[in-house]
Amino acid sequence: MGLCNFIYDRKITVRLFGVFGALFGFLGVALGAFGAHGLKGRLTPEDLAIFETGVRYQMYHALALVLLAVLWARVGGGAGSLSGWAFTAGIVVFSGSLYLMVLTGTRWLGAITPLGGLALLVGWAALAWSLFHERGG
Repeated sequence: MGLCNFIYDRKITVRLFGVFGALFGFLGVALGAFGAHGLKGRLTPEDLAIFETGVRYQMYHALALVLLAVLWARVGGGAGSLSGWAFTAGIVVFSGSLYLMVLTGTRWLGAITPLGGLALLVGWAALAWSLFHERGG
């Protein structure tokens, strides 16, 4: 099975999004605890708030991926794949850039954070489109 077939196989992709969501949720809890217990006092309040924003958005979209996997497995829909991949990319770029910016002091990473936010918005728009247009919408 080629990579493109793997990415577009609905059964595999549904499972993948569920697994990604669960793993991002697990990491979100771990990073939230790390921020609350390991970074408090080591970072400025502003940097801690930036880190917490990354955790919060990661958790929201981890839950969205799990719910997308459940919904897409039951209902189907053409934009489910786009939505899931956009959420996944958005988590990595948005939250990941915030974590790296705070932990490494590499401030230029803040310039790519909006690209992750854009990916998250694309995910929500694709999900809305799919829910409206599919299955007799």
